[in-house]
Amino acid sequence: MPPRHDDPALEALLFPFLTGRLPWPMSGALFLRARAGRGLVPSAWPGLVCEQSFRPEAEALERAGFSVNARDDGRHRLVLALPPRQRDEARALLARAVARVSGDDGVVIASVPNAEGAKAIEADLARIAGPVATVSKHKCRVFWARPNAGGGDAALAGSWRGLDAPRPILDGRFVSRPGVFAWDRIDPASALLAQTLPESLAGRAADLGAGWGFLSDALLRRCPKITSLHLYEAEARALDLARENLAPHAQRAALDFRWHDVSAGLPESYDVIVTNPPFHGHGRAARPDIGRAFIDAAARALAPGGSLWLVANRHLPYEQALGERFGGLAEVASRDGFKVVHARRSAR
Repeated sequence: MPPRHDDPALEALLFPFLTGRLPWPMSGALFLRARAGRGLVPSAWPGLVCEQSFRPEAEALERAGFSVNARDDGRHRLVLALPPRQRDEARALLARAVARVSGDDGVVIASVPNAEGAKAIEADLARIAGPVATVSKHKCRVFWARPNAGGGDAALAGSWRGLDAPRPILDGRFVSRPGVFAWDRIDPASALLAQTLPESLAGRAADLGAGWGFLSDALLRRCPKITSLHLYEAEARALDLARENLAPHAQRAALDFRWHDVSAGLPESYDVIVTNPPFHGHGRAARPDIGRAFIDAAARALAPGGSLWLVANRHLPYEQALGERFGGLAEVASRDGFKVVHARRSAR
């Protein structure tokens, strides 16, 4: 995934420190859901520890020179956060930030674009952390509080910390959690692809962008000749769920779960690849380049004669990329605005 250069929420988050409104603690800080971007360099923010479970963002932070943890449970005088759009996940993140801050003057600060519910999330922080100060910048609201100074609802904060915890879904068939893609349902595109997969598929398989594991589960249930399956997923929170959801298949096929950015390519060769590639990055703008990167990675990783089974929104322009990389190409299903494409790599 290409690096992001324009990130108004990140720039707004740093604004109170750049203008002297808030001091930067000598002991450093914790940054939840950290993102790399303009102005975020280690020399300007000494002691900053970043927490990020999304592989492309974690790698971008590491390239910028930051220490990155999948999860940090230490306590810090300053905790920064970039809350996500999903409400339960955002509330859980704010509650974690409040739990991680230390000292009566310790600060929790967050930044949210106005168009993504900034006022509501600011009100949520006030409920659990007490009075907030607010600055508007770059069409975002950046707001902060001192939770240990009093005024917040500690019991509510405690209950919010579990809002993004894994829980059973679909009558207990799977586990999932708020914030991952289609967290409490089977999305119609994946359902269409699952119904289309032929039972004859065989050999080594990979699921690109596996999420919480629905397509992988369907592939193994439907295709008994699949001998191994590698699940590639960039979001560690989703991959943890897939491990649990695929556990019933562990004796039936060799499974491997990989926290990996598919757009960087795949390290092994496969006979079958299935994918419902993401078409949005951070924010709401369409990103067909991500799907094209998945297609390129699949073409490079398939063995001669291997096949790709891809589902996508009908309007997404993937046919040219597929035609350039594969010997055979056919649309095999279409429903509710989605299409399933079968592409085969040349046997030579």
